[in-house]
This record gives sequence, C-alpha cells and structure tokens, in this order.
Amino acid sequence: MYDHYRSGRPPTRATRSMITTPHTLASTTGLDVLRDGGSAVDAAIAANATLCVAYPHMAGLGGDGFWLLADDEVSAINASGPAAEAATRAYYRDREHDSIPERGSESVLTVPGAVDGWRLAHERHGSLSWHRLFEDAIAHARDGVPVTADLARWIAIDRDVLREDRLAAATFLRNGHAPDAGTILRQPALANSLERIAQHGPRDGFYDGPLAVEFCAGIGDGSPLAPTDFREYSAEWVTPLSVEYRGYTAHALPPNTQGLAALQLLGLLEGFDVEEWGDGTVDYYHHLAEAVKVAFADRDAWVTDPDSIDLPAETLLSSAYLDDRRELIDRDTTLPADLEPGIAPDGSNPAAQNAGGDTCYLSVVDSDGMAVSLIQSIYYDFGSATIAGNTGLIPQNRGSFFSLEDDHVNRLEPGKRTFHTLTPAMLTDGGDPRLVYGTMGGEGQPQTQAALVTRLVDFGYDVQQAIEAPRWLFGRTWGDASRSLSLEGRIPDNVAVGLEKRGQPVAMARKYDDTMGHAAAIWLHEDGSLEGGADPRGDGAAIGY
Repeated sequence: MYDHYRSGRPPTRATRSMITTPHTLASTTGLDVLRDGGSAVDAAIAANATLCVAYPHMAGLGGDGFWLLADDEVSAINASGPAAEAATRAYYRDREHDSIPERGSESVLTVPGAVDGWRLAHERHGSLSWHRLFEDAIAHARDGVPVTADLARWIAIDRDVLREDRLAAATFLRNGHAPDAGTILRQPALANSLERIAQHGPRDGFYDGPLAVEFCAGIGDGSPLAPTDFREYSAEWVTPLSVEYRGYTAHALPPNTQGLAALQLLGLLEGFDVEEWGDGTVDYYHHLAEAVKVAFADRDAWVTDPDSIDLPAETLLSSAYLDDRRELIDRDTTLPADLEPGIAPDGSNPAAQNAGGDTCYLSVVDSDGMAVSLIQSIYYDFGSATIAGNTGLIPQNRGSFFSLEDDHVNRLEPGKRTFHTLTPAMLTDGGDPRLVYGTMGGEGQPQTQAALVTRLVDFGYDVQQAIEAPRWLFGRTWGDASRSLSLEGRIPDNVAVGLEKRGQPVAMARKYDDTMGHAAAIWLHEDGSLEGGADPRGDGAAIGY
C-alpha cells in the first residue's frame, strides 16, 4: 500500500447496491430506483436522464451512449448514431467548407443514439416500468435544478457561442451572461420531451414519432438530418474486446470507440513492472505517456465505423504484437507524438484530430450483482450549442469529427458512424465483475482508466484515492494546437523537471483540473461488499445502501 497520497474523503462502502455519477442529483435518482427494486440498468437509465437535465453541457437526449453490462457474461451496447443519408462530403464542400463546422446547425449530422440504447438495455434487463425511470428527470426539468459551480463555469466559457442561438441563450444565460452557481435552471421544453418519451416509449416517443420531426425542423437549414434517418436507426448489441492485466480481464467496446486504445495501453503496461516505478514518479508518468503514444498510433489509424473497415482486432490486442510494440518505449528518451501505427489499413491516411470530450460517465451495481458501466455524451460542451426548436434538446455535434478528406480512415459517408472517444470500462475476475470504471475526457479517457487500474491493482489504493490522485493528460483536446503532457499542479516540480529532461513537452494544469476527466468507479470485493468513489473534479457522489 502506498501511503504517500491521502484523499480528501473516504470511499463509499455498502453491501447491497451502489451508484456513482458526476452529479449528486443523478446519483440520488439512481439510488432511489435501486431501493425501489430497480435493476442496475433501470438505475443507469434514470440517472442518465437526470444528467441530461442537471448537466446539460455534458449529457443530453441529443447525444450518443455506450454500455458495458456484466450479468452472466459481459455484453455491450453501441448506441452511437450514423451520419444522415444526405450527409456527404459533397454536401459540405458545396457549402465551401474544408472541414465540418464544429458548432451550429451544420455540425448536426448524426442521429442521436442514446435513447435507443436505453431501450435496448431496458428490454433485456429492466425491472421497473419505462415511465418510472423518468420521474425525477421530468420534475427537475420542469421545476428547475440549481446550477453547480462547474456548470456555471462552462456556461461562462461558452457564453459567446451560446449567444449565437436564440433558444440556447434564453435557456442558459441571464441577460446575456452566465448565471451564478445556485441559480435555478428550468427547462420546460425539455420536460415536455422527456414526458413524451416516458409516456410513449423510445420509438414512438422519439425516433418514430413527431418529436423526431420537431427535432429535425428545429435544428435549422444547415443540418442534413431528416426524420427518416431517425426511423431507420437502431442501437445494437456488440461483442466487447478484452485483454489480460495482472490476472484480471479488462473489457472495452470495439470501434467505433477508442476502447482499442484503452486495452492496448493496459496490454503494454502488462509487460512492465509498474509497481517498481512507484506511483507519481518520473518513471511512472514517462512510461505511461510513451505507452499512450504507441496505443494512439493504432487508434488513429484504425478507429472508425467497424462496418467500413476490416479491423484486425485479434492481432492488435495479441501478446506478440504488444510485446513487439512495447520495445519502442525507452526509459530515457521520448517517442514522437505522431508515431506510425504498427499496422496500417490499406490506402488510409490516419491523422490525429481534436478529440473534444465533454461527457458523463456512471457506474452502477445492483443487489443481484449486475454491473453497468455507462458513458453518454453530446460531444463538445453543449454539443452543437443550439437547441432544436421547441423540443428543448441540444443536438450533438459528434459528426463534426468526420474528415472531408477522401482517403482518411474516418472520412464522412452517409450512414457511417464516426470515431468516438467514449469508452466505458470493466475488469472481471474469473468472469465476475470486479471493477466498474470510466471517465469523461476525450483523449484522456484511456489514460485516466490506466491511472485508476494501476493505482488500484499495482499500488493498492482504495477507490477514492485512485480517483483523486494527481493525473496527467497526453494529447490535444479542447482545441489545443499541439499535443503536450499536461500535469495537474499537485505533481511536484522535481517530477515535472525530470520529465522535461527526458524530452516530455510538459504543461502544468490546475491542482484539480476537469480536463483530466470526471472519473468514477465501483470495486466489488470478493466478500460481496462494494466500494465506490466519485471525482472531486466534478459535482458527483458515490452512494449506496
């Protein structure tokens, strides 16, 4: 046990059920559902719906979602929507765009998949009625929720872009300015949409009904989305990918998520003596940053809609391949940020892009032992920064990540799903769920997941310690011009200097910086007890009973 790091609060411990989310109201909603006899899936849907109201800069009905579920086996749901039938590269070139706009109506070109993911999970694992799961979210939207300090800060950051949309400005700004923390945020139009989905179900209430028509009409003329795109969409069950780490099996979703990178990162670390480095040392951060470069090289080459590429997942996650790639990592030197992939698709032009990253992640374990790892997002903070007419829904801008280059692996094509940073995670032990974990944070998601796993498995931290410990982020997110190794301000100067001496492009961040992600995790002990944690970088809580 490493005693040099102490958390600001103890982990939450319980014996029956537990949920952890980035907003206290969402955690409370989930716990109420669990106490009411709901399954982990019921609690996850209800909590996610509340996040769509209380954390609108990071979650929303207009976004996508991904699930990992452990019951008798580990299964997964891909609830990311494809590009509209009219969304071609020519569509944007004809509008004189070299790249897809990041905000506004033209950034809205993919079907929001999250609600149909809720449907799929509930059909198989739901215990309570569909309508019951939306009671809190509807009430919070209609009666209002207090704006958290985090939400107030993001509204201030995005004030100018929110001002450009009349409905977004009316909803989130006060006389053109960001509200203070504690201000009551009411969203009556969103309440009406939630009520319609609750009463009529996900298909008639959203995808196949008048809400989809209103959504598309309300986006504006720049979007290629049409109601037919909604009617033709369905979320899908997919087979998770996995690697071994210290006797556990780590699970993640296949592309179009970056789960491949998260698993490659752990697979690379499996061949090192991480414990010998010591947590928080120059060796620790240096090796993790170098392993990230190796994993991201393959990610940038391969991750797109799996239906559009023949992905050699078995090879990319094999011990032999990872052993070979591990040889690139040296203790005293640094690799280039634009490292070549070990295997490249034929005719592709891989290139790193701005990965964005405002997201909500939550973990749930119910009294029957079912575990859910769920992540949901509208892509950038406030997504497209528009509200779709009188629906109250913020459309995601996830499709803006597509490339308009004809030879790019993630090039835009109608019906194609784009690269996704979203990737929930889980460790199992002999088939039983052991750690349910994840985070928001764009390119930081695989890195923060590696931080959690190494600090729990290699260093023996409790869950809260693992979440609160200082973190790093190698990459380019939130519009940064170049990749750097960002370190939270609590990391000592001598460590930062040591990394610079090895050639790392160090940049110091705040002591607790939410660009490092809002992590959450639940550890299932062999005696049946549960241990959960929530991130002080967010506004959440881990609660159980």
